[in-house]
Amino acid sequence: MSKTIIRTDKASLPVGPYNQAVAIGNLVFTAGQIPLDKAGNMVPGGIKEQTEQVIANLKAVLGEAGSSLEKVVKATVYMKDLNDFAGMNEVYGKYFKNETAPARSTLQVVRIPKDSSVEIEVVAYV
Repeated sequence: MSKTIIRTDKASLPVGPYNQAVAIGNLVFTAGQIPLDKAGNMVPGGIKEQTEQVIANLKAVLGEAGSSLEKVVKATVYMKDLNDFAGMNEVYGKYFKNETAPARSTLQVVRIPKDSSVEIEVVAYV
């Protein structure tokens, strides 16, 4: 099996030596997405606005890979402050319904690139 590099200009481009996603077989592994717009600017606002942008980036990257949010099987959420969990979860729940939501881990971390409040990475199938 060979891996396929996934890149799209419909989401923020990587800020380091990595790719937005890598596909192998029928699986897609995304890099952690932070709340940068397509131009690479941090979106204004709080945890809800940041989570919306992160999910928009994930949708764009998964779409480029021939997948979608509905095909996500595992999500990992990194948060600067778990006191913001309810706001992140409210936005996350708009896109991932309980009946079909992926497995998920949520962790508080010391720091996220660009000092964002949230970063999410997913594994999906094609």
